[in-house]
Amino acid sequence: MPELGEIEAGRPTIRLRRLDLSVGAVDAEAAADWRRLVRRGAAPDIEIRATVRGIVHDVRAGGSDAVRDANRRYGGGLRREGLRREGLRREGLRREGLPGGQSGAPTPAGDLVIDGAALLRARDALDARIRSALETSIANVRRFAETQRPPTTRTTIADGVEIERRWTPLASVGAYVPGGSAPYPSSLVMTVVPARVAGVGTVVVATPAGPGGTIDPILLGAAGLLEVDAVLVAGGAQAIAALAFGLPDVGIGPVDRIVGPGNAWVTAAKIELAGEVGIDLPAGPSEGMVLAGPTSDPVIIAADLITQAEHGPDSPAILVTTDGAFADAVERAILAQLAEAPRRAILELALGVHGRIVLAADLDAAIGLVNEYAPEHLSVDVEPLEETVTRLHSAGSIFVGRWAPESAGDYATGANHVLPTGGLARSTGPLSVEAFGRYSQVQRITREGLAGLRSAITTLAGAEGLAAHRAAVELRFRQEET
Repeated sequence: MPELGEIEAGRPTIRLRRLDLSVGAVDAEAAADWRRLVRRGAAPDIEIRATVRGIVHDVRAGGSDAVRDANRRYGGGLRREGLRREGLRREGLRREGLPGGQSGAPTPAGDLVIDGAALLRARDALDARIRSALETSIANVRRFAETQRPPTTRTTIADGVEIERRWTPLASVGAYVPGGSAPYPSSLVMTVVPARVAGVGTVVVATPAGPGGTIDPILLGAAGLLEVDAVLVAGGAQAIAALAFGLPDVGIGPVDRIVGPGNAWVTAAKIELAGEVGIDLPAGPSEGMVLAGPTSDPVIIAADLITQAEHGPDSPAILVTTDGAFADAVERAILAQLAEAPRRAILELALGVHGRIVLAADLDAAIGLVNEYAPEHLSVDVEPLEETVTRLHSAGSIFVGRWAPESAGDYATGANHVLPTGGLARSTGPLSVEAFGRYSQVQRITREGLAGLRSAITTLAGAEGLAAHRAAVELRFRQEET
């Protein structure tokens, strides 16, 4: 394998920036770069947020017409011929509000909404091998999700005072599924399955059409497998606003919560609307970190870093290690694999701008750096393996050992791949069934129970100067006494 800097013509020549944090007097520039990485945040920049605020305002005021206009300006809209090119049957499409049906203009909903009946047809048209793979993924995600449904509990505080903590599924949810340059049926599975396990009544998926104005038939088939109620064909901020406000003229009502990954525009719209609709979490670019050392195979570690970079040109991929020679071997393996990679341009951009190799003094220091960064994805392949994993507490999803690639979690293990980014793994966990419901407190108090609390309530209400609060207790007993 050629040495770094001696890659033959036509081979990749990128270098991952190295941050040597292992020495006593750490380089000031490396330390500053690390601080920026740790405090990266998930919120988009202020200019994107300002533009998104305008799109949200337009959709609030203009409804489906504003969504269509945004689709034209920013992309993501469905062209009338789109579904025909993907092989879905024309018969009856016009009747069901889909483009590509009988001759003539589509119905008003036709460029924005694909209904459940069409999704079921897309399900039935799936290639048998693709359908089997989707069913495996769905079954595994469902099996894990079913362990997460929260219980309803009752607690007796004192005689005559009981509090019920009641968990109830949401009535409606909007799931955003990225699209455009590539379809992500796996993200559809990850967002819809826990909603179905929770018992959500209505699930609407929003996803943009591709550059040719078409929707991927595999994604539509997956929506059919999951009995999604409707697919809204829109992307970015206009999709999030449409889910939040509803589009009554095309049969889409406002949802109670919006979940799912997305780009900076999607994230900014979620933040803008968080006071009006529930959101799962703001999510920045997908990110990955690998903690590995000389006992690891550098070829496999390189593959894991490249896997992360494949998410997009703004996706960080970071190796944390204690050994410089091992870091060299990983970087050589990255260069060799890039030469054969189909998405080489995206990979080189992601790795060249956002790739890092971080050198730590020892394993303890490396573990500290990982927890400080709090990655979305974390692959761990060091010895002692399990002892190290128990000390890693700030990561969205942890992949343990040589045989646990990130790809497995993205598609088929059953773990959810909608994860906190931007350091939010310090305080937030993966998307789960709990996100698709909410708790209510139900308080049952008898006369005897209130009598036992009477003094505490009236004393504290008096201390706060809230006479009506005190009177609401005292009047109950005075009426009884008279």
